[in-house]
Parts: sequence; structure tokens; C-alpha cells
Amino acid sequence: QVQLVESGGGLVQAGGSLRLSCVASGIIFSTNLMGWYRQAPGKQRELVARITSGGSTYYADSVKGRFTISRDNAKNTVYLQMNSLKPEDTAVYYCNVIVGVVGVVPRYSWGQGTLVTVSS
Repeated sequence: QVQLVESGGGLVQAGGSLRLSCVASGIIFSTNLMGWYRQAPGKQRELVARITSGGSTYYADSVKGRFTISRDNAKNTVYLQMNSLKPEDTAVYYCNVIVGVVGVVPRYSWGQGTLVTVSS
């Protein structure tokens, strides 16, 4: 079975940094398009960033220039480096495999996610 295990969240002051990790198992990781999503209180889940098997990246406008997605295929892990964090970044962050042409559709059930709380 597929497992997606997120970690690295926590409480941080505005302007601070965190690095999230997602370890995947049960998939051929190196060939998959991977993405980070987040869901903030009162908001829909949104795609934050994605990275192709070849390393091409996409970022939502809200995080562009502040977040960096990367992957280590040898470790079946995708990372999200988050800098200059803002209170509006507060959310539960999830990773998933992305399917389809549109590039936003998650393939598997959501894992537990990791909570990021940014204080003022």
C-alpha cells in the first residue's frame, strides 16, 4: 500500500523558516510528479508547489520566491523549504502524487499532514 508521511511542521514566528519532508513508499517515486498541498482554516485545500521527475517546478503565486520544492529520488523523499513565513501560511501541509494533464489532481488518499503555525 502507498504511504505518504509528512514531517517537519511546527510553530514558527513570522519571517522564520521550516523545511518539510515527505517520505513516500509503495510507489515508483522517481517517475512520479509530486506536489505539496496545504489546507488553512476556513479555506479549500490548494496546491502549493509541484516538481516533475525531471526537476521542473511550479509554485503558487502566494509562495513564489519564498518556498522551494525539491526531491531526492534515492530517499523517496520530497521537500518543501519554506522561508520568510507569513501568518497566512498557517495550514496543514500534505504531499501527494499528482496525476492528469492539469497538474493539480492528487492520486492517493491524504496522509496525516504536518501542521505549520506561523505566529505574528
